[in-house]
Amino acid sequence: MYKPVLRLLPLSAALFLAGCAVGPDYVRPSQLMSSAWSKAAASDPETVLPTDKAGERWWSLYADPVLDQLVEEALANNADIQVAAARVLEARAVAGTVDADLYPALSAGYAANRSKSTLLGSMPQPADLPRIQNSYRATLDASYEIDLWGKLRRASEAARADLFAASAARDAVRLSLSAGVAQQYFALLASDAQVKVAERTAASRVETLKLFHQRLEAGVLSEFDLRRAEAEEAATRSQLAALLLERERAETALTVLLGRSPREVLEGTVIRGTPGALPPLTVPAGLPSDLLLRRPDLQEAEQKLIAANARIGAARAQYFPSIGLTAYSGGESVAFSKLFTGPAGIFSFVVSLAQPIWNAGRIGFAVDAAEARREQALAQYKQAVANAFKDVRDALAAQTAVRAALAAETTRALALEKALQAAHQRFDAGIASRLDVLDVERNLLAAELARIDAERAQRAALAGLFKALGGGWPSSPT
Repeated sequence: MYKPVLRLLPLSAALFLAGCAVGPDYVRPSQLMSSAWSKAAASDPETVLPTDKAGERWWSLYADPVLDQLVEEALANNADIQVAAARVLEARAVAGTVDADLYPALSAGYAANRSKSTLLGSMPQPADLPRIQNSYRATLDASYEIDLWGKLRRASEAARADLFAASAARDAVRLSLSAGVAQQYFALLASDAQVKVAERTAASRVETLKLFHQRLEAGVLSEFDLRRAEAEEAATRSQLAALLLERERAETALTVLLGRSPREVLEGTVIRGTPGALPPLTVPAGLPSDLLLRRPDLQEAEQKLIAANARIGAARAQYFPSIGLTAYSGGESVAFSKLFTGPAGIFSFVVSLAQPIWNAGRIGFAVDAAEARREQALAQYKQAVANAFKDVRDALAAQTAVRAALAAETTRALALEKALQAAHQRFDAGIASRLDVLDVERNLLAAELARIDAERAQRAALAGLFKALGGGWPSSPT
């Protein structure tokens, strides 16, 4: 009565061993995650972003339909996005290929042979056998490797992690691209505004220079004042030329980000919109770890670590024997008409076992290499986490800095506008020279350019914040 049980013991042992896998199971590395944002950010009354509007399309916070259109165009046509998407397809195909090793392989074979024997050979052909013979063979072949030690499953785990890493890398490109388009778009708008200010100032300087020539001819202005005015007018034209070049470069850079054709890069233009007022910018307190773990670059780094960890198990499994099953079934006959009849039937079933004995340490070196790659991936993951927190800290600090800078530059420009009015009045009253007026005009131009750049920096800083946080996030359920 015990014989059936004893016969099942080898099968039970094999099934038990098949549930095991050599190698370390992945455990997420412990990180010193902060439980809240910095005190400065948490106490800033303008650091809470309206989460009901900060979804995946976070750039809609700018309330600029033109920007929405440009971001969608870039996400559809940018070459980096297309490369990242193709890498995901490649990784999915590789994962499918690796997974296929877990299952039996079936194939069909057919062979037809016609041969003629010699009568003068060392082994004479029997007289009753025809010299010309035909042979037909058709088989269904099967092969399967029993994954007792988890070598194939670890390889599948690594390939699947590579697929997830490729998907995360694609998301990282999407996030970086959307932030880059927004920042470059605002740089282009700022260049437009700065060119307008410089053109207005240049036109004013031309009118002033004409007036100075008239006064010099009338004898009420010295040649020194005229030459000084000419120098100021030339300096403004030079500054305008530099701003025009900067605008051209900004537009070209944005065109490339949008993924447009070479001809459009050379000849095309980018439409402009009008961004709305920015909402109060603050980040929900107490969510840094949850938000940062959504960053696609961190997900990519962790998946690469998972893949490297799994490949250690696949390498260690090489120490143990591999068991392969091969079989075929079919028919063989000298007459094709009888190939699939009962007497022509053939079959074979083979169990093979291969155990490494000595290979000059090849397996050990492979395990060492896999462990070293895991250590590299671990260090890169930890560095990615540290860089992520640095990015968030810098982005949060930038929110306060750019608001303060914009407020200061706005106050400076308004003050200089009033100073210019007073300088004109003093000049008309004869108690100030024209050089005083030129000095104020020069300072006002610099202040207006700086204010425009500060406004650009504020809008760009918001894009940088979303990039640091891994994109937008939906509102919490109430």
